[in-house]
Amino acid sequence: MAKTIEAKRLTGIAYIPRWLGGVSCYIVFGLGGLLSSLTLLPLLRLWPGTPQQKTTRVQRAVHRMFRGFVGMLTWAGVIRVSTQHLERLAEAQGKVIIANHPTLVDVVVLISLMPNVGCIVKQGLWRNPFMRGVVSSAGYIPNRGADLLLSDCKGVLAQGTNLIIFPEGTRTHISAVINEFARGAANIALRTKTDLIPVVLRTTAVGLTKQQPWYEIPRQTIGMNVEVGETIEHIRYYAQSGGDAKMARQLTRDLENYYKQQLDTNYELTKRN
Repeated sequence: MAKTIEAKRLTGIAYIPRWLGGVSCYIVFGLGGLLSSLTLLPLLRLWPGTPQQKTTRVQRAVHRMFRGFVGMLTWAGVIRVSTQHLERLAEAQGKVIIANHPTLVDVVVLISLMPNVGCIVKQGLWRNPFMRGVVSSAGYIPNRGADLLLSDCKGVLAQGTNLIIFPEGTRTHISAVINEFARGAANIALRTKTDLIPVVLRTTAVGLTKQQPWYEIPRQTIGMNVEVGETIEHIRYYAQSGGDAKMARQLTRDLENYYKQQLDTNYELTKRN
């Protein structure tokens, strides 16, 4: 594990530049999403090429924009990102990328590290004027009925695009190591016959959680270490009897236990024993 150093907690007047910088990042991000939805992204979609080429162009553009946003957050002192085994993501094609969900910016960080990736987004984002153009142009998948969702995921993965899924469903509760995993990620992986790559997002400070408003900028810089695990092959679960439901339950339990172990504060000690 990479060595992490706890950042100083800002108080009083010293916190004001951090707050202004962090809020400014969100404002720029929102305005940038709106402007790109009206200008750059439609142009990339209209440029000649196959539908897949057009979607790939937009995904790469979103990747660069998100990388710029992460750079802004780093400059403002909100987060500091480090990585381990990032080459496993760089080499991934048509994989389900699963991750725990400690902060508001997890999906932004992951997309900033991967140029060929999509994700499942809430229906509400398709009505958000700042993000609607981004998610639709990039070929992201709306979270709708199970059959339609599965069909959309299968099509995206078949094109070689990776798919980010947070099995917790929402950001981790402050008092928990992880939330209970839903079976959605396991069902998608098994029913589309897709391997999974687990990503552990390990943070050094609490901030940008579900229980905090977006404008509550953390007083400590959140060190986020992105640890990419080894591929989990879906085929190993087909040896079990009991059908898709039983396989999905077992895979979900295995994934949840994997994250609980990885995020255990004593993991480095127990790993040596």
